Amino acid sequence: MNRLFYLILITILFSSCASRKDIIYFQDAANFSSVTTNLKPVSIEPNDILSIRIGALVPETALAYNIQSTNTAGVSSTLDILKVQGYLVSPDKIIVLPILGEINTANLSVKDLETKIKTELEKGGHLVNPSVSVRILNAKVTVLGEVKTPGTYSFLEQSISIPQALGYAGDLTINGKRNDILLIRESEGKRTITHVDLTTANWMNNDQYQVRQNDILVVNPNDAKVKTAGYIGNASTILTIASLILSSIILITR
Repeated sequence: MNRLFYLILITILFSSCASRKDIIYFQDAANFSSVTTNLKPVSIEPNDILSIRIGALVPETALAYNIQSTNTAGVSSTLDILKVQGYLVSPDKIIVLPILGEINTANLSVKDLETKIKTELEKGGHLVNPSVSVRILNAKVTVLGEVKTPGTYSFLEQSISIPQALGYAGDLTINGKRNDILLIRESEGKRTITHVDLTTANWMNNDQYQVRQNDILVVNPNDAKVKTAGYIGNASTILTIASLILSSIILITR
């Protein structure tokens, strides 16, 4: 009967174990190590806060085309000051620049907007050979679920990768479902949900490799975590259940 008890216990324990192929990242990375990356420009979206800096050969001539510093009492950091002084993209993707007025950013990337503003300045006779720099100041990604530190993380790059975003959150826990990460994205008024398998590298040259502003990553628990959730939450509970099963078998077989 002791052998039966240990058999039941071992069966329960093994049923909650994750295999190696469920844990290791990018298992076929060698097959994609020399693939050319195909990163797409990041589109400007409503509620983005843009830093726009306009320069010229004679700096004084460009001052009127930039937002002048205002009273920022109570603002805690340099980045917060930049956000307060930045250009908020309206729901219909309009920004309002000094002198130039309204600029439509629909279907434009950061680089496209730089080019558009520079063209407006030159064609309108405002500045000769101006320089324009645009950055998104409030880009952020939210990482939820089975990661070490779930939360919302800001970044100043045009885009980051999914591995970088998960790195901000402290990486997946051992209980994270690596072969089915949910990427929730809203762009051009549409919401898409994409499933990403971190155990392979064949998705890295696709659009979902790039994390865009306001993306959400959801790491669901793997089967091992689900099986040990609820009533089977820890080793002592497993032993108790195994004892009850064994006792029931003894009573039935007598």
